[in-house]
Amino acid sequence: MSNHTAVLEITLVGFPGLADAFHGLVSTMMFFAYIISLTANGTVIGLVIFNEHLRQPMYLIIANLAASDLLFDTVTLPKAIAIYWFGASTIPVKMCLFQIFLVHYFGSLDSFLLMLMAIDRYVAICHPLRYTSIITNKKISISCGFCWIILSSSINTVATILASQLTLCGAYRVNSLFCGHTAYVAAACMDVSSSRNVAFVNSMIVLLIPLGLILMSYIKIIAVISMTRTENLQKAFYTCVTHLLVIALYYTPRLFVYIISVLPFVTMRSDVNTVLLFLYSFVPHMANPIIYFLRTKEIKQTLRRVLLRSKFNMGWRQKRLTLRLGVDIRRMMM
Repeated sequence: MSNHTAVLEITLVGFPGLADAFHGLVSTMMFFAYIISLTANGTVIGLVIFNEHLRQPMYLIIANLAASDLLFDTVTLPKAIAIYWFGASTIPVKMCLFQIFLVHYFGSLDSFLLMLMAIDRYVAICHPLRYTSIITNKKISISCGFCWIILSSSINTVATILASQLTLCGAYRVNSLFCGHTAYVAAACMDVSSSRNVAFVNSMIVLLIPLGLILMSYIKIIAVISMTRTENLQKAFYTCVTHLLVIALYYTPRLFVYIISVLPFVTMRSDVNTVLLFLYSFVPHMANPIIYFLRTKEIKQTLRRVLLRSKFNMGWRQKRLTLRLGVDIRRMMM
């Protein structure tokens, strides 16, 4: 250990083995992915904040999920784009460790928020008469705050501290677009079993416990709807389909990657792993708001009203400007 010098910077490789001819295309795609995520998630947050009739428990959870996705992309994508646009592939070790914490923090937060979303739908469908007393804006705000402040931070703090105690060796290169625990630990030159075990346990807690509660909730929801075929329940289940799409986008690829990682006879190449990381990290953040706009009636109607109001205001301003110009021209002619 004493023969290793202190490492101050590490290099983010990005997509390993990517030919130089594709750097511009890939970085442009990541740039547009960030713009789409920023615009779509920002719109969802703005609609919920500035429209009083959307300040309901379900939409508060959706706004929190949009905020988490937007912050995740802001923490990771600008640096990933800079690797290819400006050659800024190095990152200080302390900043890398901070990014590791934030990446897993927001990833965990998404899982807990999806769990809250499933609980909200369970109460709305299985206990509709008690919904307003059980699920309130205050309780949802406290629950979301607990997920932001306590759950996500406490689960990921230990794994980040253990990673910070590892000694890096070799060329200090991380085969990833951003600093994640798995890629960072792979660059260490010491026993990393304890750090990997803690990270794996954390991942299973973050994935399996919320996913188990989500599955239990929707099994009961489907059972209630199958027995009671009322129009209100069918409308409520329509929103559940939206949630199920978002849940599938989050959990399916992650479970696939973690299952592959624990199989002793399967070794995933670093370039394939990085592509999968990109797909399951960023694609859901672009797709989720679009799913809300297309399948959530209240959000779709609110967005339509905002756009129509903006169009009307713009047309009225142009009309007033035209009238003023006409008056000014007549005055000049007189």
